[in-house]
Amino acid sequence: FAVIFTSQRTEVDDGYDAMAERMVEFAAKQPGFLGMESVRDASGCGITVSYCVSLEAIAAWRAHAEHRIAQATGRRQWYARFETRIAKVERTNSGP
Repeated sequence: FAVIFTSQRTEVDDGYDAMAERMVEFAAKQPGFLGMESVRDASGCGITVSYCVSLEAIAAWRAHAEHRIAQATGRRQWYARFETRIAKVERTNSGP
């Protein structure tokens, strides 16, 4: 499964980078976590895709205590807008 998080950052930083680093560290330790890819452009528009083995693994990460704090802070000050989508990955192809 892929969790696709798109967002538009506000200009408020106030610990964002440190929290983002912590979330990557915590996510990597979660059962069922497969990996993550993330990009953000100069205007603050970002896309993060996290991969998990199951919907249960996604739900567990969503409920993780530290992640809940990050979510609340993001809603309150770091994101002007955001959207989360969950998709089932049917196939992958890789190249050189």
